[in-house]
Amino acid sequence: MARTKLKITRRSFLKSSLLGATALSLSNCSAQPLATVMGQNGLRLPWFRKGQIKTTYNYCDMCPWRCGIVVKSVDGQVYKVDGNPADPKSRGMLCARGQAGPSFMYDPDRLRAPMIRTGARGEGKFKEVTWQEALDYTAEKLKVTGQAFGPESVAVFGHTSGDFWFTDYFAQAWGTPNAAKPSSSLCTSPREEAAKLTYGLPIGGHEPVDWEAINCIVLIGSHIGEDARNTVMQDFANAWARGAKVIVVDPRFSNVAAKADYWLPIKPGTDTALLLAWINVLIDEALYDQAYVSEWTTGFEELAAHVSDFTPEWAAAITDLPADQIRATARVMAENLPQAAIIPGRHVTWYGNDTQRMRAIYIINALLGAYGREGGIYFSKSPYIESYPHPPFAVTGSSGGCSAEPGEESSELPLGPSGKARADGARTRFLRGATAMQELIDPMISGEPYPIKALIVYGVNLLNSIPNPQRTVEALKKLDFVLAVDVLPQEHVAWADVVFPEATALERYDELWVVAHKTPYIAMREPAVEPLYDTKPAWWMVRELGLRLGMDKYFKWETAEEYLDARLLSIGSSLDKMHEEQGIIVQKGKAYLADFEGESPFPTASGKIEFYSHELAAANFDPIPTYEPVDEPPDGYFRLLYGRHPVHTFAKTQNTPLLNELYPENELWLNEDEAARQGIDDGAYVWLENQDGARSGPIKVKATQRIRSDAVYMVHGFGQNAPQLSRANGKGASDTKLQTTYALDPISGGAGMRVNFVRIVREV
Repeated sequence: MARTKLKITRRSFLKSSLLGATALSLSNCSAQPLATVMGQNGLRLPWFRKGQIKTTYNYCDMCPWRCGIVVKSVDGQVYKVDGNPADPKSRGMLCARGQAGPSFMYDPDRLRAPMIRTGARGEGKFKEVTWQEALDYTAEKLKVTGQAFGPESVAVFGHTSGDFWFTDYFAQAWGTPNAAKPSSSLCTSPREEAAKLTYGLPIGGHEPVDWEAINCIVLIGSHIGEDARNTVMQDFANAWARGAKVIVVDPRFSNVAAKADYWLPIKPGTDTALLLAWINVLIDEALYDQAYVSEWTTGFEELAAHVSDFTPEWAAAITDLPADQIRATARVMAENLPQAAIIPGRHVTWYGNDTQRMRAIYIINALLGAYGREGGIYFSKSPYIESYPHPPFAVTGSSGGCSAEPGEESSELPLGPSGKARADGARTRFLRGATAMQELIDPMISGEPYPIKALIVYGVNLLNSIPNPQRTVEALKKLDFVLAVDVLPQEHVAWADVVFPEATALERYDELWVVAHKTPYIAMREPAVEPLYDTKPAWWMVRELGLRLGMDKYFKWETAEEYLDARLLSIGSSLDKMHEEQGIIVQKGKAYLADFEGESPFPTASGKIEFYSHELAAANFDPIPTYEPVDEPPDGYFRLLYGRHPVHTFAKTQNTPLLNELYPENELWLNEDEAARQGIDDGAYVWLENQDGARSGPIKVKATQRIRSDAVYMVHGFGQNAPQLSRANGKGASDTKLQTTYALDPISGGAGMRVNFVRIVREV
């Protein structure tokens, strides 16, 4: 056996010498206490706990990716969180945010007891009350509102994994269609709608990229490594390490652009022109997968005619990219097909024409023969499990709803306040996510087409996530009742009439996490410790409200364990069995075309991938994507771009002690030449003013050549005005408060937020 070579450093040598000296000291001074002797030699007593280590299984709630985790606690205190090796997403690994789960739970600024407002709405003045008082008061307010204006007068906004109990179960049992999730209208609705129009299938919560075999990765505005989704970072790193080609399209030289073979610093808002030019090259040079296109697509002739004039030279004049670079990158994709794909991405609500841009992406993936092929895009299959047996809900179709298994991230979204199609002839399927977070605010203000008088907000930082927060404040002022359910005293909590403090994910049972995946799986959440303070889980709150509101028939179960065991019984399992199996049940998927044995996996009207959409044509939309110019920044202004930081999630984690220490405030990326022109030093603080006069708080300048001169960039979620958040309050600048306008996608309803412009102000 070969001998192991030891690397001796000055530090390790001195440390070993000190330990040796300590050992001698201990042998000669055995009568002295161990801690005294070690202290005299500059060493600390080893840390340990006497209690038994308890292991529980969970799925992380620090971001929407929801990786499986293993939680270690001792004597009722959580000490360690690790990735669950049995989980198909985390595979035993976690990002910084996941590791900070205990820090989030033990944040001293947490809400600790139910509260009822005592001052004016918005002042943040409350008195602590018992749960019985808070529940009775809330139930009475909802009952009076429902009797006066109908059940639809109550809206529910939700985010994070526990929102199922409010946005799905409670909303449907109560009878309101007005339940919404920001992950749709503010992030994914164009992606999902475009996928269903093209493939007949949604993308779903987990982007189905066959990373193990992909040889060409194309990223358009996807910031892998900054938007730190654990699995994607693992997969990208592995693919890059084995030599996969990487093409990054981004106005900013992001972290992942540093790994790219080709970086295309595109002019913001011109992505569809680039995509059409890529389609032109693939077809004009016959580089597409002809056999795949012949067998699995329809509308190719119409597509070829449509893009015949969209040459790289045409796109170059629009995108600020060299025609040769456009042509070269199209050829790289073709050289690697079908192990090549444009990654769908998650946050795709940019300019209001986003569904058509995503359609162009999916068309390219089909030309590459990627869908249903190894190294391309696999088919995500949902695991089998039955819903909890209950009487029919009063209304169906709220986000998640009965169209998906409870706990699964669904692409089905509610209708608008009118519940009808738009006047321009589009069918109801084209009125989805927008209604959720944007158009539902209109009836709160105007009462048209009918009034919304009460709002339940679960885990949504209303004033730091929804564009035009001034409009949201106007709506909050006019509501008769607002219930906020949260862990932290976020900014919007000051506008509530009642506050329900929630137990964190490490302190509660929750709905099963049912994941459509290459290997479909189900994950459990069980409490590691008892809830701190006087906090409660969402399932308990919903059940207590339901019983007070006469909805007893939906709440025959008394505990979360009873509810969950009833569901798991349908697949021959139980909570105890899941715990024994490391909290995960994995089922068999159908990932590739070969798995369908000749049947079409595409549930479109034609049974094929549709380049030309008759459905869009019937609704008076372009059946094939076209390029639509967006407004240019006014003189002296920059386009406002925004994104994520690897240690923060939206506006949720800025106050988490460990994560705040790593990144306490955001920065403004400003082109270095532009900074010099304006006499702004790197590290200087400036203010921003948008096109409507809205101002930000002070933000530190990061002068860099890594961004175009016509745009600035900041990390989302900072600049919060929440005095009870001792670390996050007032730190950095808020991109949301500079987004006083947005462009509503007429097809999917996504709210495009990259239509705001800012100028730099040196003094307030």
